[in-house]
Amino acid sequence: MNLPNALALMRIVLAPILFFLLTYKIDDIHPSWIDYFATVVFSIAALSDFFDGYIARIWGQVTKLGAILDPLADKMLILAAFLGLLLLDRANAWIVYLILVREFFITGFRIVMISDNLNISASFAGKIKTLSQTIAIIFLLMQWKFADFILYIAFFLTIYSGVEYVVKYYKARL
Repeated sequence: MNLPNALALMRIVLAPILFFLLTYKIDDIHPSWIDYFATVVFSIAALSDFFDGYIARIWGQVTKLGAILDPLADKMLILAAFLGLLLLDRANAWIVYLILVREFFITGFRIVMISDNLNISASFAGKIKTLSQTIAIIFLLMQWKFADFILYIAFFLTIYSGVEYVVKYYKARL
C-alpha cells in the first residue's frame, strides 16, 4: 500500500469518527469543545485529500485502487459532515440534499466516463468546489458568521462543476 492510498484509507476511518462526534452527545464535555474537535478531525481529513492526490501525481503513485478509494473517501467525509450538520440543524436541508445528489450523480457519471476511456481527472472548477465545500463545512461546524452564505457559494460551485463534467463528457463523445 502506498502513501496516497493510506491517506485515503485514513479519510475513510475519520469520516465515521466525525459523524460520531457530531451526533453523539457527550455530557462531560462542553459542546463547543466537540465542535473544535470535529473541526480538527474534518480539517485533517480534508488536508489528506489534497496531499494524497498531490503525492500520487508527484511520486508517480497513481493506482487503480487509489482511483476508487479517493472519491469514495471524499464522499464518505462530505456525507458524514453534512448529515451531522443537518442533524444539528446547522445547514439548510435542501442545499445539503442537492449537494449530495450532485456528488453521488457525478461519482456514478465518472464511472461511465472511465468505462468510455475518458479522462476523469478533477477540473479546476471541481477543485474549487471541493475547497468551497470544505470552507463551508468548517464555518458550519464552528458556527461562524456567514456560514450560510458560504454554504450557498459552495452549492453554486458544486452545481457548476457538475454541469461542467456533463458538458465535458458530451463534448468528448461528439
